[in-house]
Amino acid sequence: MKRWINLVMGTITLFFACACIDNDGPGPTGNSELPDPEPEPEVELTDEELMDLTQERTFNYFWEFAHPVSGAARERYHPNDPDNDQNTVTMGGTGFGLMAILVGVERGYVSRAEAVQRLNKIVSFLETAERFRGAWPHWLNGNTGKVIPFSAKDNGGDLVETALLAQGLICVKEYFKEGSDTEKTLANKADALWKGVEWNGYTQGQNALFWHWSPTYGFDINLMIRGYNETLITYVLAAASPEYGISKEVYENGWASNGSIASANTNYGYPLVVEHPGSPLYGGPLFFSHYSFLGLNPQGLSDAYVDYGTAAVNHIMINYEYAVENPKKFKDYGENCWGLTASYTRNSDGGIGYTAHSPVNDTGVISPTAAISSLPYAPEESLRAMHYFYGHKDKLLGPAGFYDAFSPQFNFWVAEAYLAIDQGPQIIMIENYRTGLLWDLFMQNTEVRAGLDKLGFTYAGK
Repeated sequence: MKRWINLVMGTITLFFACACIDNDGPGPTGNSELPDPEPEPEVELTDEELMDLTQERTFNYFWEFAHPVSGAARERYHPNDPDNDQNTVTMGGTGFGLMAILVGVERGYVSRAEAVQRLNKIVSFLETAERFRGAWPHWLNGNTGKVIPFSAKDNGGDLVETALLAQGLICVKEYFKEGSDTEKTLANKADALWKGVEWNGYTQGQNALFWHWSPTYGFDINLMIRGYNETLITYVLAAASPEYGISKEVYENGWASNGSIASANTNYGYPLVVEHPGSPLYGGPLFFSHYSFLGLNPQGLSDAYVDYGTAAVNHIMINYEYAVENPKKFKDYGENCWGLTASYTRNSDGGIGYTAHSPVNDTGVISPTAAISSLPYAPEESLRAMHYFYGHKDKLLGPAGFYDAFSPQFNFWVAEAYLAIDQGPQIIMIENYRTGLLWDLFMQNTEVRAGLDKLGFTYAGK
């Protein structure tokens, strides 16, 4: 995974109001001092209340803390250092933000008119921003729409980030396509944006998609997109494109590796189903089973080689069982505290860094997004973890939801910061668990269904 970021952690100051008592004179009973009042008992939230709270608080990331000019999602937000990298907006995270805004309308956080206004701002920004063979880069400057290089040669199109953005654009199109004239115009603009991506221009003439293309360096990075990881959505949309579509052979040789994507390995009694490079027994970080499936419904989804619904569920359950076993004996790991994925992390010097946590890269750091975004796959296990996080809300709950990462092992260290790619899946997957909203919108799209059919997929409702 290519997300390696050097970051600085701040702290957040909490203000509490206190009642002052004048002790110069006697109290009501004639005593000069009053006893301390008994503390209010902690009120436990129901599962529904906890999901409500998590969704509404996480929505703030994409509404209150979005970039003010573009409306797009900032790469990161540090409450105690709001100027930190404030103009870097992320395309994948913006796609998640588009979907989160639809949830906000359904849940009553914002009105339909407010959402349309914000979405028009984002779409207008995307229309004029720099694109490379139709694809957006990983990062853009939210003020200017100019590319911000992700690395030395990564100053052009990022096809995977573009696919994650397109997933959100398709949901916007489907949500508003039967609305008012203003809403229909928005829907048509969102539709045109993703259809303008030259997916087949990222093949290098081979039977595979490649992650990057730069006007300066061409295909020098030369990173083929193949599974199993978070990139399935890229092939589905490339096949779905009416004008720039790929063939089934590109999918089979690229993503599916001509069948070698399948795995016969089993762990904790769960077949892994798919081959996870670098972690063939435990599976990789959990975002592998989140990002592509925010709109693309894995339930009942299978190609000639893999049942993706089973693969996602088993990936989550192996990650959960690893925490229950807790072979490294980290504090609090278990049935209520689990979830390893890419997020901020605690460096060896106690500072903040970034890594892709997994059972084969376990440093004692838990990422709340890992368990929360797994809610549709493992509801009982995910809800237990959410109650644990809320039980430590004085440390873990901030203005945009649960903070990105923490470690009970190291004196309950907390990364008091947020990343768009971690907050987005939480609000979206909670909604998919509750109503199926984003799954229904994405899977009803005519082009998406045609792309799945082209690739030989079986899926719910086919």
